[in-house]
Amino acid sequence: MDTLKTLATPVARLLLAAIFILAGINKLGAYDGTMQYMEAFGVPGGLLPLVIVTEIGLGLAVALGVFTRLAALGLAGFSVVSAVIFHSALGDQMQFVLFMKNIAMAGGFLLLWIHGPGAYALDNLSRVGRITNRLQVI
Repeated sequence: MDTLKTLATPVARLLLAAIFILAGINKLGAYDGTMQYMEAFGVPGGLLPLVIVTEIGLGLAVALGVFTRLAALGLAGFSVVSAVIFHSALGDQMQFVLFMKNIAMAGGFLLLWIHGPGAYALDNLSRVGRITNRLQVI
């Protein structure tokens, strides 16, 4: 069972991070359309570079296990904010599903924040990583 847990944690990090990394990359290819979409919801289009950096940067951090707890906490918040801004039309079944997807991902990131990166994380190799890995819920 311990071997399964050891292998499952980095896989879980990759699965959680993949959607953000891919979404950030896709936004680069559909920059103008994404900016218009954001602006249609009242979000300044000038925030798009920050959104892209957040998705790709924090996604890669979680995937690689670098500053994992902080990155996971950031993506949990990002997921909730995105759900509220872009998927709050809960009467629409698709928007409800997307809202719940974001909330579920936030839950996964909160678990990662609480339990840390597990095995096969770069946090385990550096002193700074070991310090941030000790950050715990107060």
